[in-house]
Amino acid sequence: MTDEGATVDRTIPPRGVWWHVYPLGFLGAERFAADLGPELPIQHRLPRLIPWLDYSCDLGVEGWVLGPVFAATSHGYDTVDHHRIDPRLGDADDLAALIAAAHDRGLRIVLDGVFNHVGREFGMFRRALADGAGSEAAGWFQLDWPGDGGEPAVRAFEGHDQLVTLNHDSAAVRAHVVSVVDRWAATGVDGWRFDAAYAAPTDYWHEITGRVRQQHPGTWMFGEVIHGDYPRIVAEAGLDTVTQYELWKAIASSINDVNFFELAHTLGRHNHYLDTFAPVTFLGNHDTTRIASKLTDHAFLPHALAVLMGVGGTPVVYAGDEQGYAGVKYEREGGDDEVRPPFPAGPEEFSALGADTFELHRRLIAFRRNRPWLADAHTDVSHLANATMVLVTTAREAASLRVAVALNVAGRACTLPLPPGDWRTQAGPGTPGPDGVTLPAKGWAILSDG
Repeated sequence: MTDEGATVDRTIPPRGVWWHVYPLGFLGAERFAADLGPELPIQHRLPRLIPWLDYSCDLGVEGWVLGPVFAATSHGYDTVDHHRIDPRLGDADDLAALIAAAHDRGLRIVLDGVFNHVGREFGMFRRALADGAGSEAAGWFQLDWPGDGGEPAVRAFEGHDQLVTLNHDSAAVRAHVVSVVDRWAATGVDGWRFDAAYAAPTDYWHEITGRVRQQHPGTWMFGEVIHGDYPRIVAEAGLDTVTQYELWKAIASSINDVNFFELAHTLGRHNHYLDTFAPVTFLGNHDTTRIASKLTDHAFLPHALAVLMGVGGTPVVYAGDEQGYAGVKYEREGGDDEVRPPFPAGPEEFSALGADTFELHRRLIAFRRNRPWLADAHTDVSHLANATMVLVTTAREAASLRVAVALNVAGRACTLPLPPGDWRTQAGPGTPGPDGVTLPAKGWAILSDG
């Protein structure tokens, strides 16, 4: 459904739920750009995403985190040209049309900025090999040149020989990144996900984010950070936020291991992060096994989703998870294929098997959207045992605004205590009463106070 007359106010920071799309997989693009042939004819696939905007409006999200769209050799993270759209996806006009259509529906679009490394076919890298160690182009990269004048050894990203790490100290590289953001700002891009932000020094990102904010205020920028001191990285890099991999790990493993103490510990750290920024939270993404496959019992998918939607942060749903898609990531060639599949031509072609999961997501996203205060709210663990847990999340601005998430992964019914209040079930098979909330075996509930 289209929200007629909707507009995007970039002065308001994100407080809703996002949908993460990996376009090369979603649109069934060729595995390698070279598969298009020597002429690299443009395949106008991006316009096929426009019908999915209405689907995401129905889902209730605030916008899209759109995976890599720039010219690349294979998976999109081996960039060839940041100023050109991947010919497997389309051209600049196709991207501009998609963003305009999103804005017409009140949706924001965040692009994937792969600025830590590039592919071996990146123009400046080819020039560096041709011009040699003392060249201007060579200064763009972290290269170890042999004394005999031969080809240099590449300092590759995490051992991937095809991914050449940029020289983050280079003023030319930093200026290039800002020029890329400037180039695509003209299409109305609302923000950037900085890929592998953890792999580059924070002063690199700080200069980039500072210059971007001067020229494009309101741009939302978050970094992919897997581990480390999240608050320090956010502050030193000038980012709005980072990805919360700690919570991602704790949600699934606590449920699978019947050990909610791990989740409780992680939420304590999560509260600390919320003091300064709203972490990007998720149950899966293009780099991880899908939540439907990660959980040992599919009956616990609502439990995981209830935690995601019931605690602070900026939740992101990986496209397909809302339909119950399965998929395992393997550490081998082609190991991402299961988690990056092609989607049907339109939402109407989805199997009916995913309808219940979609409705669950739609309902919990609506619950979240109606409570924007959840974005930076703290969570207290009011009841904790190995197989049962009650989380109470309270608004910063008003102690009367509270939600509770009650979880039971045991094979028998139970009644869990709730703090005093006028608790009412908003989702899930939980019944509040004078002694707390009663849950069936493997039951869950989200409740609001008043």
